Amino acid sequence: MNQLIEPPRVRRMPNLMLHCGAHTVDMEDVAGVTTPRTTSTWTPIPHAQLIQTVQRALGAAGLRIGTQAHSLSHEGQRYFGLMEINGGRTNEDYCWVLGLRNSHDKTFPAGIVAGASVFVCDNLSFSGEVKFARKHTRYIVRDLPLLTGRSIGQLMSKWTHQDRRIAAYKEASLDDVTAHDLIIRATDVGVCSNRLIPSVLGEWREPRHEAFQPRNAWSLFNAFTESLKEGSLAELPKRTEALHGLMDSQVGLGLN
Repeated sequence: MNQLIEPPRVRRMPNLMLHCGAHTVDMEDVAGVTTPRTTSTWTPIPHAQLIQTVQRALGAAGLRIGTQAHSLSHEGQRYFGLMEINGGRTNEDYCWVLGLRNSHDKTFPAGIVAGASVFVCDNLSFSGEVKFARKHTRYIVRDLPLLTGRSIGQLMSKWTHQDRRIAAYKEASLDDVTAHDLIIRATDVGVCSNRLIPSVLGEWREPRHEAFQPRNAWSLFNAFTESLKEGSLAELPKRTEALHGLMDSQVGLGLN
């Protein structure tokens, strides 16, 4: 295994709270996971190799990695990680985030997805579909660097859209009636279950963070993500993507 090039500092990020047996680990633990043998139809890749490939692609794109968090579950067979990404612009209340996943038990392909993390509460949300998802087939090792590089380029555009989106949320005022309606509609589009409605309502009515006191779409969005972060991170991408769709429609924002 090649040594990581100038590894960024790693800390336990509060938004990497996994259930179902997952736990946060150091990079050394990730590198120590044994990769299963290749078969005629299946070529698993080491979790650490995916991380290294993404790090190199980010560096080549002029992006700098901030803090990282890594997690393993199912006796190391499944990996999920987060990287804070620093680009040319600096935002005061949130940062760009890259999510990584890989499996050795054929559960899901290797992939990356873009998102944002809010500083004040460490809420995490993903935006858009998984931009790179590669099955563990014969030529994955050969194709991985090229596919990853292309995906990072696409994600840079996605993050620019995310900046516009968050600005629109902050400018869109909401009253209680509209907020309550959106909370109910969120259950219809798969953002959350009925069980989470009281939690989201509580975060909207009495935000635990002063930054979300304004009655706007950004505050409601974070009421959702504050409640969702107690669930499985594996489910978070599709839930927050659905949440973005609901909120985008509410504020009249059309993003590709």
